[in-house]
This record gives sequence, C-alpha cells and structure tokens, in this order.
Amino acid sequence: MPQTPSKTSQPGPPRREPKPPWLKVPLPGGEEYRRLKDMTKRLSLNTVCEEARCPNIGECWKGSHATMTIMVLGDECTRRCRFCAVKTVLEAAPPDPDEPAHVGQAVGELDLEYVVLTSVDRDDLPDGGAGHYAECIRQVRTHATRTVVEALIPDYRDADLAKLMQARPDVLAHNVEVVDRLQRKIRDPRCSFERSLDTLRQAKQLGSEVFTKSSLMVGLGESAAELTDAMTRLRGAGVEFLTLGQYLRPTPQHAPVAEYVTPERFDDLEREGRALGFQYVAAGPLVRSSYKAGEFFAARLVRERRAQEG
Repeated sequence: MPQTPSKTSQPGPPRREPKPPWLKVPLPGGEEYRRLKDMTKRLSLNTVCEEARCPNIGECWKGSHATMTIMVLGDECTRRCRFCAVKTVLEAAPPDPDEPAHVGQAVGELDLEYVVLTSVDRDDLPDGGAGHYAECIRQVRTHATRTVVEALIPDYRDADLAKLMQARPDVLAHNVEVVDRLQRKIRDPRCSFERSLDTLRQAKQLGSEVFTKSSLMVGLGESAAELTDAMTRLRGAGVEFLTLGQYLRPTPQHAPVAEYVTPERFDDLEREGRALGFQYVAAGPLVRSSYKAGEFFAARLVRERRAQEG
C-alpha cells in the first residue's frame, strides 16, 4: 500500500536568493516621512519613491534636507520594461489638468533645495506629455524660486524635447538603464541605447547651460567591457553626471538578478567614471538615478552657475 506523502515532501515555491547584507535598509518612518506621505496623498501626487519601491525612501524622506522624486503624467506607463515596478497599460488616463499647480504647491510647501520631476512614458499622447511636463516645471519655478529642478525625462527628441527644454530645467536627466546588449532584453522594444544618447545630445544642444545626467543598472549579466563602453559613449554625448546602482527585482515577473555586485566593485566603477571625465559619479549598491548625495553636488554646481550669471 503506497504511503501518503507528508506535507514536508510537497514541492513548494522556489526559494528566493537572499540579498547580501549591504542591501539591507531600515524600514521608513518618522515624523517627516509621515508628513510627506500625507501631503502627497492630499495633493494626489505620485512619487517614484513609492511607485517604484525605491529602497532609499526612508533616507530621502527624513530630516530637514528631505528630497523627493515626483512622478507626473499619472502612474500608468505605456511601455513594458522588465525592470520597472510601475504599472503598464496600452492607453493611460488623461493627464490631470490640476497636476502642475499641485506639484508647484507641494514643492513650495516643502521648500526643497532640490526636486526631481520625472514621468511615466506616455506614447498615447501626441507630444508624449512634454507640454504638461514643462508646465509642471514652470509651476515649480513660480512657487519655489530657489529650488533646483532636475527633469528625469522619457526619450523625448526633436520638437517634443524642445518643448520640454523651453521650461529650462537646471539638470536634464535621461537614463540609458542598461548596457547596449541588454537593451532589447530589459527595456521596452521602443527604447534603444542610441535613441537615449540622441535625447541627451539634443538636450545639450538645446540648452548648453543645462547639466545632463544618466544612470546605469548593474547585476543583469553585463560585462566589465560593456560597462566601460556604455560609460564612454555617455561621456561622448556630453553627459556630466552619472549614477550606477544594483538592479533589484521588484517581483518574480520581472527580470531576474544575475549578480549582486559588491561595494568594492562599485568603488572601481566610480573611479573609472571619474577617469573618463564625468564631473560627478555616484556608484553603489543602493544608488539610484535620484540619489541624495548626487543631488547635493548638482545643487551646488547649479547655484554657482546662477551666481555667475547674476
């Protein structure tokens, strides 16, 4: 008579590989964190800090020098990248006409030294949402005149990019995300390394006074030579600020982590980036495109440039 299998012999879900200790962060909390969370809810704002499950939210949303990345044009993206936790749809809800005023009001209330405005991709809109995005920047300028504004944009080009640049962000960021070979595997098919480089080149042509910035994720199977190639091409496109961070898988449906890169290797990448001529390189396991230390550095350069211009 066959024996009934015990519960312990039943196959279970695959075990997830534990993260190394250098990726562990404390849970967010505190008075400032709760204040920012309540404010974003009251003004119906979306933040990358929450939507993309950023591990640094506890660090960035605390103290007197809190920083925030506000996501405009809604919380639904029309692209399906295999690394991103933001929800995707074929056609998203129309942009909220009150959003630019709410964004300006929020930044004014917070009196932020530095704010990052980013957005989902809106391929369903005639201009990709560039006009709405630009109005959000203008409203920040109106309500928070001292705040340094970084625009972390989709791959706008030509007329759409010109429309965005007319709002004059202080820093124009666009992320290539991964090395060239991994573009089709990790990013939406409409993206490409060269298209992203074109966005960064054109931004510099449209506003030579604007600092440009990009970001790379590692731990997806890229080689050292491919990272060197990516950094060299970014520098060749005139990019001044660079961030490199560990890819962390948001859910089992997203691309798997190939490797947890050590802090020592990130130190090597930072030195390599500086040797290539970037003005600032932030590299580390928990570094993200919106990274507090990098924002302080960029803010200092922007204010120095403003002072020179009188």
